[in-house]
Amino acid sequence: MSDIKLFSINADSVVELAGRSALLEKELQQQIESQLETFLGVRFLASEYSTGKTHKGRIDSLGLDENNCPVIIEYKRHSNENVINQGLFYLDWLLDHQAEFQLLVMKQLDKEVTESIEWSGTRLICIAADFNRYDEHAVQQINRNIELMRYRYFGDDLLLLELVNAQTADASTPKKVASQSSRATSNTGSRGRSGDKSQEERLAESSPDLISLYNQVCEYANGLGDEVQRKELKLYTAFKRIKNFVSVLVLPQNKDPRIQLYLKLTPTDELLKLNPTGKHHEPEFIRDVSNIGHWGTGNIELNLRSVAELETAFELISQSYQAN
Repeated sequence: MSDIKLFSINADSVVELAGRSALLEKELQQQIESQLETFLGVRFLASEYSTGKTHKGRIDSLGLDENNCPVIIEYKRHSNENVINQGLFYLDWLLDHQAEFQLLVMKQLDKEVTESIEWSGTRLICIAADFNRYDEHAVQQINRNIELMRYRYFGDDLLLLELVNAQTADASTPKKVASQSSRATSNTGSRGRSGDKSQEERLAESSPDLISLYNQVCEYANGLGDEVQRKELKLYTAFKRIKNFVSVLVLPQNKDPRIQLYLKLTPTDELLKLNPTGKHHEPEFIRDVSNIGHWGTGNIELNLRSVAELETAFELISQSYQAN
């Protein structure tokens, strides 16, 4: 059982709040589904989704995350129920029924989102009262995107969600990018819905200096905590805990080569005035993109052009990591 303890503190006393499991599994499921994007960064698509007469199953919750990756969520109120195997059963079904899922996304969201689904990042999230060491070991041996999440209710109005373990499939395993002279410059990578170059293609066109900046940013973000997950997507690289905290794009344009970061921070006047080099930047080093379309996730865009700006970039990545 989880060793997390929660206390209520006032001027005269300290009271430990007793943790409890959900009275019913459905209670937990409805609570999570009602605010799925707030809890997990996942857009809700369906509840108790039928997998048909042949498969004879029902997926507890089905959604699409902030990186447009399909997500299956399975719940168990206790720790002794085989939620992982059940989830894997549904994960295989989903990957074999991509067209059906696309129709669901088109109906619930829109066609544009349907064209951007990241199937390689399809995830299974298992939420239970607890997991044992055998569960955690089993997940590490499976080459799938699986996250184990422990829940606990405290009092009448507090719900704890704790990421216990996360396993990323080999397809998303991070690799340090070599300089252009030591790698192939293939142009066969996948493109975005508008013919945009993929992250892989843009990396192939980047200078050694730009690749060095990219590697330093990725190494810093990945090293912030054991629970950090790196996701290699078509158009950007994402670093997440439960939700993304930074998205990294490589932009090797001749006129303004840079690493573009998107951070989940609140735009403030103080933040938007940051200028680490003391030189005037055109375009800006940092800007508010709350109302501007962009590939990554977050309201703050940071444009990194030199090693001199790394320290400021690292500080802001750390702030986003702590906030998310």
